[in-house]
Amino acid sequence: MYRFFFKRFFDFWFSFLVFVSCLPVFAIITLVLLFINKGRPFFYQLRPGKDEKIFKIIKFKSMTDETDKEGKLLPDFDRMTVFGTFIRKYSLDELPQLINVILGDMSVIGPRPLLVSYLERYNDSQRKRHQIRPGITGWAQVNGRNAITWEQKFQLDTWYVENYSLLVDIKIFFKTVEKVFKSEDIVSNENVTMEEFMGNN
Repeated sequence: MYRFFFKRFFDFWFSFLVFVSCLPVFAIITLVLLFINKGRPFFYQLRPGKDEKIFKIIKFKSMTDETDKEGKLLPDFDRMTVFGTFIRKYSLDELPQLINVILGDMSVIGPRPLLVSYLERYNDSQRKRHQIRPGITGWAQVNGRNAITWEQKFQLDTWYVENYSLLVDIKIFFKTVEKVFKSEDIVSNENVTMEEFMGNN
């Protein structure tokens, strides 16, 4: 019953109530990023969701669009602002994804939605992550976040798809809160984003 009805029910009402209660924070971050990012506070990108249906994910834009002399984007590290680092550290850049959950594109908890280009690189086991809605947080995020390999991440995602329940989701939720406040399992180097998944060799 949880999988077929209550998970979506909880997703909608939890996300709606949190979004409404966080509107002042949402507004402040938006105004700051409007100034820092020259009128572009949000980051949009196409991602595959449940059954590989493509949707547009929404996040706060933590990096600028600065380019070099040839018009190419500078490395992530050079485009990350102080404020962008702050909102990423506490996962505030994920806040707009509550809108994706309300719309039904995502779940609060599930495998993180990755790039569309990865779809052709998955093996059959890894592709199972698209049997359910992707999440703002998930089993892989509370068991390593960006500090684990792609293979480990996909193994954790597959385990979640096969075993998720109300109790598992409650456990993930509270572990997420703990890790966000402790800023655990985040790789801090010149590559702000995780290394690209190149497929199975």
